[in-house]
Formats: sequence, C-alpha cells, structure tokens
Amino acid sequence: MKDKNIVIIGGNSGIGKSIVSKLKSEGANVFSFSRSEEGDQQLDVTKEVDLSGKLPDTIDGLVYCPGTISLKPFHRFSIEDFQHDLEVNFLGAVKVLQAAMKGLKKSESASVVLFSTVAVGVGLGFHSSIASAKGAVEGLTRSLSAEWAPNKIRVNAIAPSLTDTPLASQLLGTDDKKEASNKRHPLGRYGKPEDIAAAAVYLLGADSGWMTGQILHLDGGMSSIK
Repeated sequence: MKDKNIVIIGGNSGIGKSIVSKLKSEGANVFSFSRSEEGDQQLDVTKEVDLSGKLPDTIDGLVYCPGTISLKPFHRFSIEDFQHDLEVNFLGAVKVLQAAMKGLKKSESASVVLFSTVAVGVGLGFHSSIASAKGAVEGLTRSLSAEWAPNKIRVNAIAPSLTDTPLASQLLGTDDKKEASNKRHPLGRYGKPEDIAAAAVYLLGADSGWMTGQILHLDGGMSSIK
C-alpha cells in the first residue's frame, strides 16, 4: 500500500478508524473524511456531497464506512426510518462514488470497498430497514464491478456480523450482552474492528487483484454454519 492514495469515508471511529491506522502503518497516503468535526476533513453524506479540491487527482482505493444500526419490529419503522438508513448506507455511497469516479479511473488498479451486513444473507428479526439498505449496497457492488471492470476498477463489499464499535455499543453494552453475542457466532466471539480492517486492506491491495464483484462474508461463521 506504500504511496497509494486511499480515500476513507467515515474514518474517524470504529472500523474506519482501524482501517486508517492500518493503511498509514503500511505507508499509504490516506484522505479521511468524517461527519465529526474531529475528522481530518468534514463530510455529511446525508447532504449534498461536494468533494471538489479535496480528493487526490488519482485515487487508488476508496472505502465507504458510514452505517447505521436501527433495530426494531417492522411495524414500528416509519418511512422516514427506512429513508434514513438508505440515505446513509446506500445513497451516500452513490454520491461519493460519483464524485470519486474520475480519480478512480486515473489509477492503474483502483479498488472500492463497500460495506453490507450479515443480515442481508441471513434472515434476522428486527433488521428489515438496515437489511434492505445494505441489500441495495450489494446490488450496487455487483453492478458497478461489471461496469467498471474495463477501467480496471475493482468493487467488492464486506458483510460483517456484529462488531465491537461505537455504533454497536447498545448491543454490546454489558457483559451479558457480550456473552450472548459470543454464543450466536460459531467461532465463539463477535467481531473486532481489526478483523474487518485487515479484510478491507486486503481488498484494497494487489493480493486481491483478481477479485471483483464479491461479497466477503466476515461474520464468525454466522452466515454459513449452524
């Protein structure tokens, strides 16, 4: 990753922060954006996305990390709830990718990493809104990978299960909740940001140079083992 220009959206906390740290340790030039004022550069993906003059001329990799965890019975979700999850998880990615497309095409081997969730492939109660939004992300991953393949731009997504991030703090806030989550995963533990960051950096690098249009199920076995 040395001297590669990598754009990270949502790089100020959780998985994004771990990805930024790993990329910098490998010598990448990281351009990090976050809704928080504490981020390197501020960006709210739910509003108009204007990245003019903020992106490198050539973009070798882009990771879109913003996400939501909104869990409740289907009848309690409002249309606004569905719209918000779609805006953050899917439409925000669309806006950023359209803004970055020119720079990605200038790279000799660009890679895009998006994020889905285990809940798209496994029916989980109370996940109807986020699973729907992330399902759109998986469709975008496959479609763009086909469209951009002639430009040597790879597009893949990671579909994690529950990971210990600030976003998941309510689901892992007590020892009992942590133990219950551990038991739900065949490998006996929930995810760590470092688990996901390692996979994201792999997808950005040359070692995955023949991989595109794939959904990487990084979920402790939840999607494939009973």
